[in-house]
Formats: sequence, C-alpha cells, structure tokens
Amino acid sequence: MITRRSLIKAGMFGACSLCLGNKLVAWAEDVYTPESLKGINQGFPVKEAMHYKKLEDLRVECELCPRKCTIADMERGYCGVRENRGGSYYTLVHSRVCALNVDPVEKKPMFHFLPGTKAYSLATAGCNVECKFCQNWQISQYRPEQVESIKLTPEDVVNDAKTSGSKTIAYTYSEPVVFYEYMFDTAQLGNKHGLKSVMISNGYIQEKPLRELCQHLSAVKIDLKGFTEKFYQNTCTGELKPVLNTLLTLKKIGIWFEIVMLVIPTLNDSEKEFKEMCAWIKENFGPDVPIHFTRFHPTYKIKNLPPTPVKTLEMARKVALDTGLHFPYVGNVPGHEGENTYCPHCKNIVIRRAGFSILENHLIDNKCKDCEQPIPGIWS
Repeated sequence: MITRRSLIKAGMFGACSLCLGNKLVAWAEDVYTPESLKGINQGFPVKEAMHYKKLEDLRVECELCPRKCTIADMERGYCGVRENRGGSYYTLVHSRVCALNVDPVEKKPMFHFLPGTKAYSLATAGCNVECKFCQNWQISQYRPEQVESIKLTPEDVVNDAKTSGSKTIAYTYSEPVVFYEYMFDTAQLGNKHGLKSVMISNGYIQEKPLRELCQHLSAVKIDLKGFTEKFYQNTCTGELKPVLNTLLTLKKIGIWFEIVMLVIPTLNDSEKEFKEMCAWIKENFGPDVPIHFTRFHPTYKIKNLPPTPVKTLEMARKVALDTGLHFPYVGNVPGHEGENTYCPHCKNIVIRRAGFSILENHLIDNKCKDCEQPIPGIWS
C-alpha cells in the first residue's frame, strides 16, 4: 500500500518514479468503464467541478481550459480526470495525490520567491496538453485510476506542509489546472495557516478560473514552451495564444510570475525565436520578469535529439540581456554563472546559486546591498 512516507521517499528521485512504471495499464478505448469508479471504492472524494455549464441531452461544456470540451454523459474531457455523470461534471482527482515531495523552491524553478526555503510539492494524474518532451509523462499522460495514489485532503496537505517546515505549497509535476478544485481548496486553506501557494503550470487555462484562483495564490510559474503556433501544435497538441493570454492576465492581476522555456535542439532554439519572444516579454511586462532558459534531456517521445548545448542556452540568455531583460537565467546546468541573480544597476551578484542551493544572498531589505537597487520578487 502506498503511503505519504513512501511517496515523499520516492519523490527524492523525481516525480516520475512515483507511479507504477511498467505496471501502468494502457489507455482504455472506452472512455467510461467500471474502472473509472475505482476512486469511490478507494475512498477518494469525487467533487463537482467549478467551471462548466450544462447543455441539452445531459451533455456539459468544460469552461476551465481553452479546449472547452463538450462531454457526453459518462464520458471525460481531454484531460481524462473530469467526468460527466448524469449531466453534472466531476473532478476525479480531488485529494488524489500521485506525486509528493518537499523540494527547494528553486527546483520549480522560482528564483525570485523566498530563496532558500522549502516547498511542499504535490501532483495528481492528468494534463490538458501532451508535450512530446514531458519529463513527468508517467503521471501527466495517464488517468487517475492508472497510477497509484493516496488520499491527501487539503487539511492533510496544510498540516504536513507545516510539519515539514515548508513555507509554500507548490502544485506541480503534472498540470495543476486539471486538479483545479483541489488546488483552489488547498491554497485557500493554506492562506489561513500562513502558507503561500504557487502554481507551476503550462498556462493553459481560461481567464475567469485563473482570476478566481489567483486570489489564493502568491506566485505562478508559466512554461512558455515555444514562441510559434507550429511548435505548440506539433509538439504539445496545444496553442500558443492562450498561454500568451494567461501571461497578460497575470500581469493585469499583479501577481508575481516567472517564465520558463525548455530549449529543445532544432525545435525551438533559433536566435530569431528567442529575439521575438524576449521582445514580446519586454514590451508587455517590462524588464523585470525572470525568464529561465532550461536544458532539455531526451525523454518520452523525443529521444532522438541530444541534450541542449550549453552554448545555445548562453545565446538565449545573451539575447534576453541584449533585449533589456534584467533577469534571464540558464537552467539545468548546475554551477553555471547564469544561475546567479545579478543587480541590473551595479552588475554585482545579489544571489549566488549552485543548482538548487543558495550559496550567497546579498539582499538587504529586498535591495542590492552594494548599490541599494530594489530587486523585484517576493523575498519574505
């Protein structure tokens, strides 16, 4: 039997190790089988979804993400974790955790958010896109009944997070948008107990649910997977525009957010694409939004390409700096100088990092200690 302790222990080796590996069953052709009721038998709560509308003939339309799935009775949406039962729409993953770990917040990655602190990190099964390079595909691309999970209520999460010494609850690993209700309830409760919440997301969400959720979040990290519609359609089975709209909405809301781009050789690594993306970010958000260019490693359906050359990441970072962005980072290259935070005024190191570890922190009252330049972020 899987337990919280075994999940956390396994989580030290990455979220992917937490599922059943080669014991995972294949996708069922029939979208509704008796197996879909397994959650009820195991004591997992099945909660009515928050954002959908009822249609004729017991159909429903999901209003959570840009796909806007229309779902017939006893069928599920694209994400595989939300089901129409008799004309009402339910989430099957509330409190149904398949990945759990206590991480450095830098692992998300978030570099301008409570540096050096711990994030109680969790996920359920499911996702609303299918990235061919997904690092956690063993949980993101499966249905909840196909991965081993434990029941962990919002109250359990808050209590465990406090016990672990975490300052933050992070909704991560798979795609938090698909376990929206669970994240919403947990973040709301966490706030009452002095815990911050961060969403680590692909940004594939409609504006209304995003605005409602952000009332209970402290920060968001968005994976901007590329900057062309072709890349999103061919490599992620999604679209770029909704993700850009999410970023624009986050700016309007005023919540702290950081951007990550996984740089994949030959697919989204051209200097032209970097220039266009950085120019768009600068124009819409100004110079202070952190952007992380992270290194790709072959996995899932893209095993034929090599790891990203470090020189490519350095080129992307240089493009960002030349565009006028103050905080571009190189990721997944431990010890690289591009992991550090530099003061945009005096150019001295404000925070020195090695991987997920903080080696030096020269912030005083959220300012560079050398020149007193304010450094944007959430530091306490």
